[in-house]
Parts: sequence; structure tokens; C-alpha cells
Amino acid sequence: MSDPFALEAVDVALSPMERFEEYLKSKGKRITQPRRILIEHVFSHHEHFDADQLIDELSHHSKGSDRVSRPTVYRTLNELVEAGLLRKMEIGGRAVYEHDYGYPDHDHLYCTQCQQLIEFQSAELKELRDEVARQHQFRATGHRFIINGVCDECQKKSRRKKRRVDLI
Repeated sequence: MSDPFALEAVDVALSPMERFEEYLKSKGKRITQPRRILIEHVFSHHEHFDADQLIDELSHHSKGSDRVSRPTVYRTLNELVEAGLLRKMEIGGRAVYEHDYGYPDHDHLYCTQCQQLIEFQSAELKELRDEVARQHQFRATGHRFIINGVCDECQKKSRRKKRRVDLI
């Protein structure tokens, strides 16, 4: 049985690297080896991350001349957001990034206990957004909807019967 809220694939004309190179050229900048390493790493998998997680992951994967400095990470993350490749969200007092280019509009469930982000798509929410925009003569170009709560796994943990060892 398929998930009615699952994200659908979006076809794109350029790879994230090609799109970023195009953006940098328009700003009179060039693609450097550290930027290339960072982009390849970020777009090799689809996960939400913050700058510190990315710096930690890159330090384990790159050595010597392939090392990506902390300032380069922060600067490049801002450029990737400006280029439309990443989306930045403020969640739980920290900046969290996710892929934006090549991914459909979607929303999130955020567990306030374990900080897990769960992505979902809802045609009903998009219709509601568009209807509210129409009522206010507003042209919606996107939205960001995050539902805060507690995930199933954390709920199960809190329902678990307390044992003597838990009191230590």
C-alpha cells in the first residue's frame, strides 16, 4: 500500500552542481574544490542537517587539500540557499537545511523530543493555502508548514512502565 502523503519525484534540467555553477557564474564567482566537495556530499543523500553536522561529516570524509573549512561551509550554505538549491528552516533554535531543488513542495512533522523531521505532502493543505490566498487576493508562491508534536516512537517510550532501574 502506497503512502498518500509521500513525496513525488520532480524532474530537473540541471544537476545541483551544474545549477550551482550557473549561479556562481552569474555572481562572478568560481566553483572551488572545497565547494565541489561540499555540494557532492550534501546532494549524495537526502537528509535534514545543520551546519555543525555537515562540518563533522566533512571532517571525517575529507583530509589534507580536500578539507573544507568552517567559514567555507557557512558561506557555501548561504549561497546554496540563495541559489535555490537548499531551504533553510529555523527549528528548535537552530538552522536546519534540506534540499529544495528537485524536490516538491512539502511540509513537516517535527518531534519536539527527539527532533526528528518527517516529510509529507498533502494536496488538501495546498488547496486550503490557495483558497485562503484567493480570498485575500494574494498570489501564493509557496509555504512552509511545520507541525510540532511527539512522534510515535517517543510516545511509546513515555508510555513504557517505569522500572526500578529508571529511578537511579
